[in-house]
Amino acid sequence: MKKVLSVVTNKYFIVSLAFLLWTLFFDQNDWFSLQQRQRELYGVKGNIKYLNTEILRMNTERTNLLTNSQKLEQYARENYRMKHEGEDVYVVEETAEKATEVAQ
Repeated sequence: MKKVLSVVTNKYFIVSLAFLLWTLFFDQNDWFSLQQRQRELYGVKGNIKYLNTEILRMNTERTNLLTNSQKLEQYARENYRMKHEGEDVYVVEETAEKATEVAQ
């Protein structure tokens, strides 16, 4: 017991414990802030990965539109509802409720 008391009252132990508590809880870069930043970093990395795949998809779609006239016509018909003379265009839109009912 006397040995434990002498270790606990040692000035180096007290200063080390105070430093540890300061860095864990009170410092600008405390442990909790570091964990929060780590979670944000993972989120940003996931977002970067998603955006890079979207860039690749859009670049391939752009290349297809510039090189293939049939794809360009299909894109114009689907997205801008363009048509040839004499054609009728019927737009069928599904609501979110019906889409989930069909999926089930």
